[in-house]
Amino acid sequence: ALTTLDLGSNEIGDTGTQHIGEALKDNMVLTTLSLSENEIGDEGTQHISEAFKINKTLASLDLFNNNIGVEGAWCIGEALKMNKALTTLDLGSNEIGDTGTQHIGEALKDNMVLTTLSLMSNYIGA
Repeated sequence: ALTTLDLGSNEIGDTGTQHIGEALKDNMVLTTLSLSENEIGDEGTQHISEAFKINKTLASLDLFNNNIGVEGAWCIGEALKMNKALTTLDLGSNEIGDTGTQHIGEALKDNMVLTTLSLMSNYIGA
């Protein structure tokens, strides 16, 4: 069974992430997913976040360089409050900023599973 999927640099966008999100809700095998550099933005992040509220096997998610802003960070934060599987999350080189970082930080008070989080180059403290 497929456990690792790298879809980096494919211009998946919002529509593609909607389909991926729907698939992730039912998939109980995939453990690693890379969606780096896909122009996902906040709407696409919402689709992925809804999926990892439900998914129980995805341990690593790479959303590096996807134009994710404050709204997307809020969606991720809400999902992190519920998710019990994700251990590694890469949000580097997005546009999360101070407010988005606060949303994620609040979620981490409830999440005891995530062990690795990258927020490099996100206009934090700028």
